[in-house]
Amino acid sequence: MIIGRDESRCTGCKICQLICALHHFKEHNPKKAALGITGEFPVPGTYKISLCTQCEKCIPVCPTEAISKQGDAIKIDPEKCTYCLICVDECPFNAIFVHRDFEVPFICDLCGECVEMCPTKALYWEQ
Repeated sequence: MIIGRDESRCTGCKICQLICALHHFKEHNPKKAALGITGEFPVPGTYKISLCTQCEKCIPVCPTEAISKQGDAIKIDPEKCTYCLICVDECPFNAIFVHRDFEVPFICDLCGECVEMCPTKALYWEQ
């Protein structure tokens, strides 16, 4: 299963980003979330959700084979990653994230915390 998104339901509250950062890093810092919410202004109330679709386009471009599919989720091996960021550039969904506190990029691990906490059901489980 993957996490689906319905951008027409997104209000831009960013609760999904907060819960992601809290769950994975124990920090109240949406910049450490493995998904992104961007306002599509000037259209009021329109938001874009950047979230990994598990398309696997990042896997073959990794020169050190640090990215692999494990179960349903794509994982980045911190032992193999050289922080070249080719995967970030290759991602068609802008869903591989970097933060200065981390030595490797990070990606959604399908934990589902964002799905559970989304008040408008803009995020949901999809087969």
